[in-house]
Amino acid sequence: MENRHAIVDTQIGEVTLVAAGLDLVSLYFSRHWYKPAVETFGDQVDPETDMVFSVAARELGEYLAGTRTSFDIPIHIHGDPFEERVWALVNKVPYGQTVTYGELAEQLGDESLAQDVGQAVGHNPLCVIVPCHRVVGKDGKLAGYAGGLERKQFLLDLEEPDESKVGKLF
Repeated sequence: MENRHAIVDTQIGEVTLVAAGLDLVSLYFSRHWYKPAVETFGDQVDPETDMVFSVAARELGEYLAGTRTSFDIPIHIHGDPFEERVWALVNKVPYGQTVTYGELAEQLGDESLAQDVGQAVGHNPLCVIVPCHRVVGKDGKLAGYAGGLERKQFLLDLEEPDESKVGKLF
């Protein structure tokens, strides 16, 4: 199945969406840390005329507007077996919550894997959709994000429960 891609403008910047068949397979930001060669994205199509991209763009817009907490777009994520295990765990982190790299490593059965977990999280090809922004460093500290720490902070702030915002100065 050949890939195709579309570029969508969002409130966190331009994103490149890549699809294969009826599945969304990638979401990359401009200047994404681990973006593959553009040639692998396939032909560029109009997101409004492609069902996968129009649904993905709508859901992404709803999420960024704060009216959606999960995604329904069919996805297919492909990596090595360890990456896929990590991404499956990341995909289970609930909206508005965070987990540390160490906690994910413990869930995999070996807390010494925290750095390997970080590498796998950093190579997540479906940023935002598979919510790697919800993975934080030890003691909840903001750690790397392939789309940039400003985006990660924006996404975490977006998901912060309303009761947590009470009393904060903006």
